[in-house]
Amino acid sequence: MMKRLLALCAALAVLPALAEAPAVPLEPVAPAALEQRLGEADLVVLDVRSAEEFAAGHVPGAINVPYDQVAGRLAELAGAKDKDVVLYCRSGRRVEVAAGVLAKNGFTRLSHLEGDFPAWSKAGLPTQATAPAAPATAVAAP
Repeated sequence: MMKRLLALCAALAVLPALAEAPAVPLEPVAPAALEQRLGEADLVVLDVRSAEEFAAGHVPGAINVPYDQVAGRLAELAGAKDKDVVLYCRSGRRVEVAAGVLAKNGFTRLSHLEGDFPAWSKAGLPTQATAPAAPATAVAAP
């Protein structure tokens, strides 16, 4: 019960930031083009789905910051501010919210994986699955 109450309080704290997130035009990135760039130092792949969805399968090397936690976890993403950040979810809705929060906080190199994770999977591109774990530090500051 206490965990649910804490989760509700955290969600309510993030709502004002989400409501103010501006719509951001995102450059589309095809799954095959993203696959070619995986491992580049100036690229961050950001999965904004839930931890459970991420654990079930994600783009190799992606980091997971659920869309409703982006505003509260900006410090973890500080090292990505000057990098290409490709966001994805399941359908694109959560990407829009997360990208708005990131743009409002100075992230300028934001892109969207075309078709999100379903398109990546359908293309037969490699995926990773992990056991659900506590959130890790996403990107170290330079």
